[in-house]
Amino acid sequence: MTNIDDQREVPRADPWHFAALLGGNFALALGPWFVRLADSGPVSAGFWRLFLPLPILAVLAIRQRQPANRVTPALGAWLLVALAGVLFALDLASWHIGIASTRLGNASLFGNSGSLILMVWGLIAARRLPRPLELGAIAAAIAGAAILLGRSLEIDHVTLIGDLFCILAGVFYFFYILLIQGARGQFESWGLLFTSTLASVPVMLGIAIWLGEPVWPHVWWPLIALALCSQVVGQGLIVFALRHFSALIVGVVLLTQPAVSILVGWLAFGETMGALDALGMGLIAAALLLGRLSENAAR
Repeated sequence: MTNIDDQREVPRADPWHFAALLGGNFALALGPWFVRLADSGPVSAGFWRLFLPLPILAVLAIRQRQPANRVTPALGAWLLVALAGVLFALDLASWHIGIASTRLGNASLFGNSGSLILMVWGLIAARRLPRPLELGAIAAAIAGAAILLGRSLEIDHVTLIGDLFCILAGVFYFFYILLIQGARGQFESWGLLFTSTLASVPVMLGIAIWLGEPVWPHVWWPLIALALCSQVVGQGLIVFALRHFSALIVGVVLLTQPAVSILVGWLAFGETMGALDALGMGLIAAALLLGRLSENAAR
């Protein structure tokens, strides 16, 4: 696989790419809210999240395709994207099961535990020690995540299983990001998202049926909102911006999702939010700033 963190192979990012990466994570952080509101099973909600936007993604992929200037992806790249889709389905299934059993803050924080692995992997792949700004970003991100973890973690016989499923989802998402980033250079962004989503759909449906969940909903608007907000806007923006950033920066930005989910849980469901939550979110914001400065300094 191509060294995804080789600075010579990372195209130059402008403020719009960074805004897209942030916006995509913000949109994804709203997903647990819609999963809670859906009257289907949690994994079934994930199936509809993937299935409903397929026509939109197909149209966007066709419109973006530039056959005159594009080399047809190799078979290995197609297999890479298909495997990424399977991993994303496993990530989504695990995460949605966890969302149904724990707080939104817990679900988002643990679901993004793979971001910490991604930051470390970014340095290992680059075969170097972190620069001072990168070290500051990692320290601030870990400190902020630790504070949010301490505030949101409520382990008992009900939430423990949900937390463990969310941690498993984070591990699946780490491998999904690696595979998608590895194939990003051979696909346009919408074509890549359509192909990986198409590979995810049958896996999600199979898991939902295997779990015996109700698949057909009575109320559609939460699932439509979930599909548009998470799969079209959220994943679309992230896939668009992904190739412009190192794995370390992507990992730092992923940590914005727990902060947004804690805020949504507080506003929508009355889940506790205190001064320490605000401190944790502030540290993650500082990590984003330091990470962005480190990207600029490396150019």
